[in-house]
Amino acid sequence: MRKASMVIMFLILATIANAQKPEDSIKASVNNFFIGMATSDSIAIINSFTDGGMLQSVSEKDGKTNVETEKLIDFAHAIAGLQRNDADERIAFNLIKIDGALAFVWAPYNFFYKGKFSHCGVDCFAMVRMNGAWKIQYIIDTRRKNACKY
Repeated sequence: MRKASMVIMFLILATIANAQKPEDSIKASVNNFFIGMATSDSIAIINSFTDGGMLQSVSEKDGKTNVETEKLIDFAHAIAGLQRNDADERIAFNLIKIDGALAFVWAPYNFFYKGKFSHCGVDCFAMVRMNGAWKIQYIIDTRRKNACKY
């Protein structure tokens, strides 16, 4: 009887685990990236990405649009040099679109540095499901000091 109960419990837990929606898995992967930022954990940040992951920011200056690229390793090392909770990015998941192993996430955010508002914008994530786990392939964001909607 004990074996039968354990088998039933295992099947229930397996069913619950498999019932997680892809959107939930994507959100968890994105949130793990931000947990890595908040805890100054460069390894967690790097592990959130695919091997070829990229970071870019779009900005406006003097009427021109600029796109700046930052190496993932440089970003991770910069965050690792901060104190715990210095980098606090708060996002809202406005849109998630999925096609097979590719997903797109649109997430407005507010960024706080050492407890003070720094800037806001939108994070756009390109996600890829690799070996059953969602990884960030690409982040491109906007940054501004005002007109924050989130």
